[in-house]
Amino acid sequence: MSVLKTLKLSNAAPVATANDPLARARDKLLGSLADQRAFASAVVAGELYTPPKNLVSRKNEAGERVRVEVSRRMRKGWFEDGTGTVHFAARVAGKPLELAKGKQAVEVGTLDKLQSVIDTLIEAVRAGELDAQIATAAEARGLMMAERRKPRAA
Repeated sequence: MSVLKTLKLSNAAPVATANDPLARARDKLLGSLADQRAFASAVVAGELYTPPKNLVSRKNEAGERVRVEVSRRMRKGWFEDGTGTVHFAARVAGKPLELAKGKQAVEVGTLDKLQSVIDTLIEAVRAGELDAQIATAAEARGLMMAERRKPRAA
């Protein structure tokens, strides 16, 4: 009896979403919001938050490329205004996401309510309510990167 006959074979193919810029930007935003939620819960609990590390390629002393772990930098997504009210701004492509016309932040009130606000934003992203804003931000990022890749006139 063949070894392959012991396996359950199928003709399934992976879903091709890797080339969809909106899906890629939405996934990055969801990851960022999850990180912000973990950061906020650590701050509320009075703990030090250490984000997960990234694996990058670097050259060692011998000039060989090796994979090393480096700490990831992370900035707070929330801030306090002059009256002490906490606001949260989700960022896409390094800029605050415009949630409504002229509105880029959510008024949270106090820091202990921040986790529920981030959970609500995660639900909105998953439901597709912010797809237009995410697509606009991703497109602007793509245009900016295309400008940077252009050769400069000598």
